[in-house]
Amino acid sequence: MEFCMVKNAKSPLHVVSNLDGTGPKPSRSLGEHGLSLWNRVTAEYDVSDVAGVELLTLAGQTLDRAEALAERIAADGEIVRTPTGIKCHPAVKEELACRAFVVRTLQKLGLNYEPLRASPGRPPAT
Repeated sequence: MEFCMVKNAKSPLHVVSNLDGTGPKPSRSLGEHGLSLWNRVTAEYDVSDVAGVELLTLAGQTLDRAEALAERIAADGEIVRTPTGIKCHPAVKEELACRAFVVRTLQKLGLNYEPLRASPGRPPAT
């Protein structure tokens, strides 16, 4: 038996113009960085399905956590001294895991593909 996996390059989301902020709201509260991600994505894409809202909310919360970890690492230093010697700050690994989760989640939402535009090519000169 032969299996063939085809990657669907089409995003389930479509481009919108939501500059007035009337789009969906996150299902839970987000911090500064997570809310910024939410606003940027929802201004360009229609994320109105339950799964999309939840995934984008989780990405925002995780981005907030990554930024908090980055602040702690900056305050403590990337290298810490322990009784057994000098080591990398333990939060570095966690920060990278959070950022990787955000990237994977945005890929699951299909936001890593260039959105379709109304016309091909370059925009007309004004």
